Amino acid sequence: MPRHPDVVLPLLFGAAMAFLAGGQGAVAGPAHDHGHGSSPAQSARPSGFDYDPPEPGSYRLPPLGEAADGEALDETGAVRRLHGLMAGRIAVLSFIYTRCTDICPLGTALMRDLHEAAAADPALTPILRLITMSFDPDHDTPEVMALQAQSLRTGDEADWSFLTARDKGSLGEILAAYGQRVLANPAPDDTGGPLAHQLRVYLIDRSGKIRNIYSLDFLDPRLVLADIRTLALEESAGQ
Repeated sequence: MPRHPDVVLPLLFGAAMAFLAGGQGAVAGPAHDHGHGSSPAQSARPSGFDYDPPEPGSYRLPPLGEAADGEALDETGAVRRLHGLMAGRIAVLSFIYTRCTDICPLGTALMRDLHEAAAADPALTPILRLITMSFDPDHDTPEVMALQAQSLRTGDEADWSFLTARDKGSLGEILAAYGQRVLANPAPDDTGGPLAHQLRVYLIDRSGKIRNIYSLDFLDPRLVLADIRTLALEESAGQ
């Protein structure tokens, strides 16, 4: 069930406290429709999300904390800083690993929907940066991430970076800063993959503040697109 706008602020305050305390509960804001364009990510009602969300700009997304920086490798093998990639853009950051056959594909599907929506919307193209980062550097080399990029990106119009860790030390710092726990799967033959983790997707504004954290139950592209547009409206209004 979508959350009523009247309870957004206390719910997000709770999410902020969980985030700053290093908790693992990921709480998303309400899902919202936007009325712009006609791509599937923008207008279709995804399975499991039986509601008509409110309009962008009709609610606020209080900051949940600062988005951490960190060093990574992009799909070409070049060293990149997270803050450098995020600079000047509204960013959506998702942690995955390519050997996952359980929940990571759901996060990747969300990013693909956002990518397609941004490619189809000239208003989104210049303001949005999508970042998919692997936490499995032993397998997910830049070459593997390049294959991911080739299979998922539809063009150069909407920015979508595919990253992996330069080393386990830098990876550990990034994961700790974002509260993204990753453990070896206690069942090594599990068909879901060799690593156990929670799926978390972060919405980050142009000033580098986390404005929402989406968990598995809130991977509605309409929700995330509306939140992105709400941030854009907030910026244009100088709030």
